[in-house]
Amino acid sequence: MPRGTIVLLTIAGLVVAVAGIKSVASLAAPVFLALMLTVAVQPVPTWLRTKGLPRWAAFLTTVLLVYGILIGLFAALVFSVARLASILPQYDDKFDDLVTSFQNFLTSHGVSHDKVQDMISHVDTSKVVSAVTDVLASTFSVASTLVLVLALLLFMAADSVGFDDRMNILDRMRPDIASAFRSFSQGTRSYLWVSTVFGLIVAVLDSVALALLSIPLPILWGLLSFITNYIPNVGFIIGLVPPALLGLLDGGPTKMLIVIVVYSAINVTIQSVIQPKFVGDAVGLSTTLTFMSLLFWAWAIGPLGAILAVPLTLLAKALLIDIDPATRWADVLLSSGGKPGDETPDDEPADDPAGVAKTPDTKGQDPTP
Repeated sequence: MPRGTIVLLTIAGLVVAVAGIKSVASLAAPVFLALMLTVAVQPVPTWLRTKGLPRWAAFLTTVLLVYGILIGLFAALVFSVARLASILPQYDDKFDDLVTSFQNFLTSHGVSHDKVQDMISHVDTSKVVSAVTDVLASTFSVASTLVLVLALLLFMAADSVGFDDRMNILDRMRPDIASAFRSFSQGTRSYLWVSTVFGLIVAVLDSVALALLSIPLPILWGLLSFITNYIPNVGFIIGLVPPALLGLLDGGPTKMLIVIVVYSAINVTIQSVIQPKFVGDAVGLSTTLTFMSLLFWAWAIGPLGAILAVPLTLLAKALLIDIDPATRWADVLLSSGGKPGDETPDDEPADDPAGVAKTPDTKGQDPTP
């Protein structure tokens, strides 16, 4: 088939696949989350079996580990959001004072009183509290999704105990496919571990800084910064908004600016300068592709897509590119940088730009080796 036809058919197939994933996003997102968590902890049962534990003990330990992490994070998030909903009404008077000061500022700078009144009429503290209450209700509704993830993890963890044995068999039958899956699992684990370590560092520093600034619920905002650390490029901005608003309500614009400066100094230094170096080495994806994957997966499967953007891109890369030697040339375009020696095939001399190796003159010689 002509190469252009192959490209068009590939694009058409991708459009159909993406439309199918988006149509079942409520099911696809928990499945992908369970898969990524299983991949992350897959070395645990393997290590336990090398220590002599029976298969059932390795499986049970893995399930308890993952369940503990998920349920602990969910419980901490629910408790913190409930605490936030309970303290917001205390800021009613301060919020009204800020609105009045803002109104006087606009009026003193030439904005008509009627326009200011029309704009301020849409601002109401009760609406903010109601929005937080809705977030709390939606957090509880996530419990049904959590149950689905826990059920999927139960079965996936059972399969992960014998994953290495199956990969060894697949390696003998289809080495290219086995190599693609190993590359995906190793890249995913590296990315998740790097993001987790730096997320913990950022969470501790943010919580301490917010506590020193007397911002309410510093542990909650530290937990939020830990979760948003898994969102490439723009995660810390999402985690900055709530403490900055509380700083505005608690101490005015000056305190809000201090929170923004301190938060940005910590998060930009770690997440935008130090962490990308380790992430790039771990997954080998370009910065542009990482940001585009964030937008795409968040659109395709919702908020979980933003958190799982890099692992899902690695999975798509393994299934569409790494699995076939004929398409691995695309790695040059997707990776953050070429590797030494990758630009020249083994059977093509590097000093022969035309790709035609010179053959020695064998005229008059015995061709038999």
